[in-house]
Amino acid sequence: MKKMNTLRATVVAAVLATGSAAWATNGMLIEGYGPQALSMGGAAQAYDNGTAGMMNNPATLQLGANGTRADVALGVLGPKVTSMGEKSGGTSYVMPAFGWVRKNDQYSYGIGIFGQGGMGTEYAANSMNSAGTNAPVRSELAVGRVIFPVSYKLDDRLNLGATIDYTWASLDMRMAAMFEQMAGMSPMPTGQFAEMMRGMTPSTSPEKVRIDFSNNNDFTGAAKSGGFTGKLGATFQVREDLTLGASYQLKTNLGDMKTGVAAASLTMGMELPGRMVVHDFQMPAVMGAGVSWVASPQFQLVADVKRIDWSSVMKNFKMTFESSQGMGNMGFTLPQNWKDQTVLSLGGAFKVDGDLTIRGGYSHSSNPVPDATVHPLFPAIIKNHLTAGFGYQISKAMTLDGAVSHAPKVTVNAGMLNGAPITHSQTSYQILLAYRY
Repeated sequence: MKKMNTLRATVVAAVLATGSAAWATNGMLIEGYGPQALSMGGAAQAYDNGTAGMMNNPATLQLGANGTRADVALGVLGPKVTSMGEKSGGTSYVMPAFGWVRKNDQYSYGIGIFGQGGMGTEYAANSMNSAGTNAPVRSELAVGRVIFPVSYKLDDRLNLGATIDYTWASLDMRMAAMFEQMAGMSPMPTGQFAEMMRGMTPSTSPEKVRIDFSNNNDFTGAAKSGGFTGKLGATFQVREDLTLGASYQLKTNLGDMKTGVAAASLTMGMELPGRMVVHDFQMPAVMGAGVSWVASPQFQLVADVKRIDWSSVMKNFKMTFESSQGMGNMGFTLPQNWKDQTVLSLGGAFKVDGDLTIRGGYSHSSNPVPDATVHPLFPAIIKNHLTAGFGYQISKAMTLDGAVSHAPKVTVNAGMLNGAPITHSQTSYQILLAYRY
């Protein structure tokens, strides 16, 4: 009973902690789940990569050693973003993860808690991004999963895997704009808001508009949602040294993100309290395929290709402000028009001796965000990653893995900022301690 209580406490703590915001660099997705995958360019479809396999390809869980494995990981993501020459203050995001898997010759099962991705920026009250509102501007989106995986050995060559994932999302947003920019957000007012908008002229309209919902909580945002999804995977042993893998991650099925009844505000000349609803925000379907070649007992090469279906989930970003004072609703639509993204990941591992393995990799992807719609609060424009890492066998039961990933700077000219530049580069780290028993 004591062991079960300890496990339950660990899981609860991990769930809370993974609510922290993450900055992701394949659009809104992290470039590699687990330091073993991250250090090899994010490739993870066709080899044993520990409990992170439940995020990458659940069939790979059947490639590990028999027994029980528990992983505790910590990631630190360090974006450097500028908008109109002003630096974002959101430069460090901490994201832990936890995985537990039990395996035998025929099947494996387990549980895990992972952050899937997100975005975040922060600009000062006196920055140009505040549009003269003299109030800070920020975004903090976090998406995480509680995962229940199972894998099954169909025969000596083929393994199948699947997961049921409970996904949650939370968002803080403090956004400012000039009133004339509201046309670009396609406002849809009802009630008194509609009457106010009809009666406004250039001389009587407010100069600025501000949307504000933020709770400054390190673990969850002011607007929240949840829902179930899952993934499927397979690995195939072509020959002893060559393995193929493939997976399909379903699009999420999140409900609308909502704040408390009066936890948001809309300022158009005066500040009005109410609820903010973010409609149908989803994470995309992802198809992946990869290969692992063990060239020798000391040397392994891996490669993956992934297709991320951003176009089906990031066409528009839709919000509705619901007045808590009976004034009606004000809807906003921010056009996004993201493009689907192809990610190529390449990596290798070299066993220096019986205890130490060094790894390296590279990934390349297209930028899914059009210049015309990239926003300073959501500049997910990174393309390439250079990665490296290590694995060290501390004892028969315990291993330590670490990884670093650097994304070189990308610069775009943002259409909504009249061509002003937005830049984004990033360095991230992951470390994982694994215990087998």
